[in-house]
Order: sequence, then structure tokens, then C-alpha cells
Amino acid sequence: MQDLAKTVGQRIRAQRKAKRLSQDVLALECKVDRSYMGRIERGEVNITLEKLYRVARALECEPSILLPQLENVPDFPDESFDAERD
Repeated sequence: MQDLAKTVGQRIRAQRKAKRLSQDVLALECKVDRSYMGRIERGEVNITLEKLYRVARALECEPSILLPQLENVPDFPDESFDAERD
């Protein structure tokens, strides 16, 4: 799962730099702390859907631009899946 967070963070960073925004400005527009935005960009935290949409709005892009294609996402560990919950 951490690979996914890193990929999303890298894509956010790339979009931010393409828009020539500082991390401080993006964090302010997304209403998150600058240090938290840094952790998102480094893939140290799993961003919530709400924050992903805030970031996309601030970067003036579709949220899907910030997500990797399904075929580029590694399989998730089976240990987090509980088939009996379905």
C-alpha cells in the first residue's frame, strides 16, 4: 500500500511543480499543514478522498490525473482482506 501512496504523492508533486506552486501555497489552498503536504508528497501518509479532491481542485485538474492506472498498482497484501466480512 505504501507504493501506492508514494506514487500518488509523486504525481501530486509533479502537478504542483507544473503549476509552479510552492508546497506552502498548495497546503494553504488545501487547508492542510505544510508539513502534512510534504508527507503526502513523500508517500508517508495515505491521503483521504476528501483531501485528494481538495488537492485536485487546487491544482485545477481531475482527481484521476493524480492516481496511477490500475495496471501500474502492485497487488495488495492478502493479510488486509477478510473474506468473511463480505
